Amino acid sequence: MKNKGAKIAVILTLLVFIFIAWIVVLNQKNDPVPEKAPTGPPSIEGQPLLGEASAPVTIVEFGDFKCPACKAWGDTVFPKLVEEYIESGNVNFAYVNVPFHGQESILAALAAESVYQQDPSVYWDFHKTLFSSQPETAKHDELWVTTEKLLELTSTLPSISPEKLTQDLEQELTMPQVETDIALYKKHGVGVTPTIIIGDKKLSDPFDYEQIQKIIEEELSAANE
Repeated sequence: MKNKGAKIAVILTLLVFIFIAWIVVLNQKNDPVPEKAPTGPPSIEGQPLLGEASAPVTIVEFGDFKCPACKAWGDTVFPKLVEEYIESGNVNFAYVNVPFHGQESILAALAAESVYQQDPSVYWDFHKTLFSSQPETAKHDELWVTTEKLLELTSTLPSISPEKLTQDLEQELTMPQVETDIALYKKHGVGVTPTIIIGDKKLSDPFDYEQIQKIIEEELSAANE
């Protein structure tokens, strides 16, 4: 009888341990801890910047214009950031090209860099228009980024020269800027798009807006100390 009781006690202890472990795992999934980038905050020198340059908190998106998840993030999370933090001057936002999906990704990145060089003030209009032009059912391997399409998208931007854009695309004249971005995403270990880094904290889930708010508020608090 004693042996039987001891076995029951062991089984109950094991069950309690498993239950506690399950709770811990569940909590980790519900409240992911952001990874602190060992390389520090990404450099935003030469990158398109939305918001006040002097803002105490910087958010960097590593994205690909061919990426459906990046479009979804831009449609859902980004507008909240703009309204709540960027327009108030507390946060600024930079975008780094990550051409993961072949020649179309590179072509889109070349075009974005050309627009930024020609007129930084219209870059974010082009950025939004290019993502908006991504087909709703687009897949990574679906062809839709072409020189003709890019010229069409910039035709509503008077300050962007179609001749200059065509030259930049055909001769890849803005490739040095794209290569700078490639070096940057490799340095920070970016393996998926979108990857969002706030300060030096890399988000485990870029769509978790509550977590984004929490990190921003912590960064703002630290900046005001």
